Amino acid sequence: MSGTDPAGRTRPANPYGKGVYRFLLTPRWWGINVFVLLSIPFCIFMGSWQLGRFEDRVQDHRTATEQVSEARHEAPRPLGEMLPVTKATSGKQVTATGRYGKQLLVPGRELDGKQGFYVLTLLHTDSGEALPVVRGWLPGAADAAKAPAPPAGEVTVTGALQASETPGDNGVSAQGGLPAGQTAAISAASLVNLVPYDVYDAWVTLAKGDSGMKAVPASAPPDTGLDLKAFQNLGYTAEWFAFVGFVIFMWFRLLRREIEFARDAELGLVPEEEPVAADVGAK
Repeated sequence: MSGTDPAGRTRPANPYGKGVYRFLLTPRWWGINVFVLLSIPFCIFMGSWQLGRFEDRVQDHRTATEQVSEARHEAPRPLGEMLPVTKATSGKQVTATGRYGKQLLVPGRELDGKQGFYVLTLLHTDSGEALPVVRGWLPGAADAAKAPAPPAGEVTVTGALQASETPGDNGVSAQGGLPAGQTAAISAASLVNLVPYDVYDAWVTLAKGDSGMKAVPASAPPDTGLDLKAFQNLGYTAEWFAFVGFVIFMWFRLLRREIEFARDAELGLVPEEEPVAADVGAK
C-alpha cells in the first residue's frame, strides 16, 4: 500500500500486494516455475539416457574383448562361412587357401608401445577375390626392404577375421599421399585403388607372425570399443546433469533478487522512476 517516506514523499504502492512471496503468483513467475519444473526432469532423463549409452558401450567393449579372447581357442572355419563380417563373426578364426600376390605396408601402427608397420599381403583365392592378410608387424619406419617376401606357391592361412577399417576411426590414419606400396587403412575402399582386382571387404591377421614378424592381435569389432563416441556420451551426461544444477541455481538467484526487491518495496526503498520518456517528448 502507498504511504510516505521519512522525507515526506509519497511511497509508491507495493506491486506485490500483501506478503513478500505473493510475486510467485504473478504470470511471469508462473512461467518461470513451469519452465524449471519441466526442464529439470527433462535434463535428468537426457543425462540418464547418455549415461546408459556409455554403459552399453562399456558392456559391448567387455563382451567384444571376451569374444576375441575366446575365439583364439576355437577351431577355425572356412572364410566363406563367416562373411560378411559382423559383431558376431569379427575376431573369429578362419582359414583361406590361395597364392600370395602384391605386398603393401601399413605405416604408423603401434604394438606393445612401439611404433612400426604392418606387412599386408593379398592372398588370391579360388573365388577370384583377393583377401588382405596381415602377416605380421615390424618396428620402425615402413621400409619395403625390411619386409620378408611372402611364401611362394599355394598356402593355407589361419587367422582372426577383421572388418574393413575406416580412416580416422580407432586410431586408423586418414593420411593421404603415401609412397607407392603403402596404404593408411586396411579396407576394400582403399585397396581397390591400389590393385587391379576385386578385394574382400574384410581382412585377416595371422594367428602366428610369418617369417619372424610379430603377430598382430585381433581388435574388437567396430563401434564396440571405448572410443571417442563413448567418451562423448560420458561428456554429454556431465553436461545434462550440470544444466540441472545451473537451472536450480538461477531459480534461487532470481527468487532471492525478487524477495529483496519486494522487501525494499514494502519499506519504500524502491527509487521512483524518473519520467525520462516524458521529458524527452517535451523537448
